[in-house]
Amino acid sequence: MTGTAAERLVGALNEYIINPIIGLLFAAAMVLFLWGGVQLIIGSDTGRENGKRHLLWGIIGMFIMVSVYGILNLLAGTFGFGGITPGFR
Repeated sequence: MTGTAAERLVGALNEYIINPIIGLLFAAAMVLFLWGGVQLIIGSDTGRENGKRHLLWGIIGMFIMVSVYGILNLLAGTFGFGGITPGFR
């Protein structure tokens, strides 16, 4: 691995800690969104209200995770650490 110690440290943090956490939280938001859709379709009146709430919070959660990914990429590019690649390995 080439680069300074700081670049290697940031790269390792991104690969082994930050990216898996972002992916896990995005997956949890997606599950919440899908569960809200199921509740909205097959639920009773209270189930539909819960479904709407779950849909909203699922969308908010996914938006936050995409925003975090974008902000981290912006910071990494600004400070010369390269981009952050999302995904699981």
